[in-house]
Amino acid sequence: SKMTVKAVKMPCTSANVYTKVPDGGWGWTVAFAFFVVEALTYGIIKSFGVFFNDLMESFDETNSRISWIISICVFVQTFTAPLSTVLSNRFGHRLVVMAGGLLVSTGMVIASFARSVVDMYVTIGIVSGLGYCLSFLPTVTILSQYFDKRRSLVTAVASTGECFAVFSFAPAITALKEQIGWRYSMLSVGVLQLGITACGSLLRPIVIREQEEVKAQPSEESTETKYMLENEQTCTSIESIDSGVDITTSPSNVPGKTKAEPKSEEPKQHGENPVENNSTPPEPKTKLLDFSVMRDYSFICYAFFGLFATLGFFAPSLYIIPLSRSLGIGKDHSAYILSAMAIAEVFGRIFAGWVLNKKPIRKIYIELICVILLSVALVAFPFASGFWGLMICSVYFGFMLGTVAGTHIPLLAEDDVVGIERMSSAAGVYVFIQSLSGLAGPPLAGVLVDTTKNYSSAFYSCAAGMVLGAVFLALVRPCKTGLCHHQQQQQLQQEVEESTAGPPPELPDDFIDMDIGKAENSGKGSDSV
Repeated sequence: SKMTVKAVKMPCTSANVYTKVPDGGWGWTVAFAFFVVEALTYGIIKSFGVFFNDLMESFDETNSRISWIISICVFVQTFTAPLSTVLSNRFGHRLVVMAGGLLVSTGMVIASFARSVVDMYVTIGIVSGLGYCLSFLPTVTILSQYFDKRRSLVTAVASTGECFAVFSFAPAITALKEQIGWRYSMLSVGVLQLGITACGSLLRPIVIREQEEVKAQPSEESTETKYMLENEQTCTSIESIDSGVDITTSPSNVPGKTKAEPKSEEPKQHGENPVENNSTPPEPKTKLLDFSVMRDYSFICYAFFGLFATLGFFAPSLYIIPLSRSLGIGKDHSAYILSAMAIAEVFGRIFAGWVLNKKPIRKIYIELICVILLSVALVAFPFASGFWGLMICSVYFGFMLGTVAGTHIPLLAEDDVVGIERMSSAAGVYVFIQSLSGLAGPPLAGVLVDTTKNYSSAFYSCAAGMVLGAVFLALVRPCKTGLCHHQQQQQLQQEVEESTAGPPPELPDDFIDMDIGKAENSGKGSDSV
């Protein structure tokens, strides 16, 4: 029992050990850390547009070349997702997030001293992009492990850090630029992003151990005592117990679970350290990156959903201001439209978390409805006219974007996709696949705009990608149920084969000597006859 208590009462710097998913506890601290990490990663990425004009003037570059800074950053962030998974499984989420925070801050600080746009490609695009990946993905993964029933709601609320950052950082950085210039403002942002490292230190690992393992000893002792009394009532000798049964608290000695072993090996086991018999078997090593999810048809469909849906995530926020300016809306009013979109996204994330937290509910279908409504919002933009028309479309789009953007990664933990056990590896592969559309989406929309000379084509391309994503999302549940049904049929067939041609059931060891003795006595009786 002492060993069990030590396993549960861990130091504060070690893993948190629970008998079941806590749905709270230290998980609230992890949720706060995820809120801050969201603000200092995606919040900064989406607010980086405030530096665009300054960079164009300082480096004498075009808008397209400056926009590649964020495109490279987003691509590196998503492309290196499997690396984040491998490092997290090898060194733990805490160290990986802390290292990611240092990379993010270092890249942004060095970028403030850049002399060309190529320097920005390296510092913000590659260095900070890698840091963003190491910071964001492990945080959302470990947060999902701390919650079960409240997972959707907590993750959605914590992910609003990105929206609050977009709403507050853009005017704050703009005001700061007027006082100290864009270089020192970027330097201040880099120093602020050191907060990611502090948040990473709060990510304690979590270990779930079943209740039976913690309270196993008293029940097993009572079972063993009862079993020994039954042996005494059946006149079994003490010698047979010593030589045939290993008297430990191991569950393997419960009747029906014991196996006959050579008697010569038993004294050796009793002569060795008896604590070894009470120790639990070593746990299997966790794979650094489990690519077995790629054999799961439901995950493949979900990955294609993420691939096409990502086309509609970033482009609207990039082209809403140019679209509004082309309609004759002023610069200040265009900024109000973007701010309204960010505020609506907050309510969308919270609403999605509240709905998905309801029981019983099939979360994958709720996500499908939100994706379809998001496609409608993208199609509506080209038909909007005037300030209030774009404002209504932006609020509607922001709300629906929040319902999808805040839930599509945590939904990997649902049994309809891969489950919580394989979420870490699945998230790495999923975000890696997303990187392809994250890199190609904005340039593709830009090519369509340059070709058609109309910003509406960018929103049509985003809507087309979202519709394709909805088609693959609709196939996730059928693929999962079909695969599970096929596996159940195989297991049932194996059980039938084993029951018809399987070995005879095993008997407890205490009765082996008695059966042998009876056989010898009957043999002697027949010889005497």
